[in-house]
Amino acid sequence: MFGISSFCLHHHPLSFALDTLSSHTNLVEIMDDGPHFLESTELLESYSLHYAFHAPARSVNIASLHEAIRKASVEVVGQCFRLASEMGSTVVIHPGYFAWEEERERALRQYMKSLEDLKHLAVECGVTFYIENMANWNYFFLRTPEELDIIDGIGLALDVGHAHLNHCLPGFLEATISHVHLHDNDGKDDSHSGVGQGTIDFMPVMRAIRRDRAVPVVEVATLEGTLESIRVLEEIDR
Repeated sequence: MFGISSFCLHHHPLSFALDTLSSHTNLVEIMDDGPHFLESTELLESYSLHYAFHAPARSVNIASLHEAIRKASVEVVGQCFRLASEMGSTVVIHPGYFAWEEERERALRQYMKSLEDLKHLAVECGVTFYIENMANWNYFFLRTPEELDIIDGIGLALDVGHAHLNHCLPGFLEATISHVHLHDNDGKDDSHSGVGQGTIDFMPVMRAIRRDRAVPVVEVATLEGTLESIRVLEEIDR
């Protein structure tokens, strides 16, 4: 069974998304940001679903050089950890970014400081979290397999579309994978297209998922594309 990200219905209230997705999967990954940002688990508890969480990423930066922003970002992600703990869920986080190339090393030190903070918070909350590889935005960490050492023992959430944009998906597939975001693109834009609508070969992706028993989550931009992607992936996985 493939999980589905609430991203495909992010322009609708989360209650509508859960009503809809519960007919198609038993695992929903909550895009805990924007319209689907959560302050409690009350709504989630009213459904017979399993959940994963994608921690807030648009307004936080755990690699910020500004210490106050770094600490606040850790606290926001930590709140996601606490909600995930209540639901027995895992969490995916982004590794942060640097504003200027000249600041990369300092930002990396800030990221590593945040990672230690988040490790402690995860232990306190009793949750497991994974770090996602980023797309072809020059200022983000973890774009290529050569940077995998920065996850420092934390599991990898492989975003297949992001890896394809950086022309290094085969290298990431050689790593151990814990969680997977499945979507397609043309190798140029992070379109979150349906599987089969871009240029990614999903055969080796599915082999890697089976090899590592990773959790596959479809993270396509539309519900129609999501459901078609599941159909295509099930054909590949036979």
